[in-house]
Amino acid sequence: MVDEQKSPFDSHVFVCTNDRGGRAKSCADGNSQQTRARLKAEINKRDLKGRVRVSQCGCMGLCDKGPNVMIYPQKSWFPAATSEDAKDIIDRLETMLG
Repeated sequence: MVDEQKSPFDSHVFVCTNDRGGRAKSCADGNSQQTRARLKAEINKRDLKGRVRVSQCGCMGLCDKGPNVMIYPQKSWFPAATSEDAKDIIDRLETMLG
């Protein structure tokens, strides 16, 4: 039987870093790795490490709207996110967390 536990994080921020190698639009085309790095820096700067986890992920199926950032369990989606949006995204996340 699988062992199910509660997530140790209040929120999990997923940044799509899928790269289709130029064959079709993908989140990597919009420097999503840089966006991920800036989000992580904001989390560390605000002392949210341990409460919030920033992870890269593969395709979310929304490539035409990418780069995509999703926050769970809050179910928030930030399409066309850039590294310049990182501060605003984490501002919104802090509001969600209360």
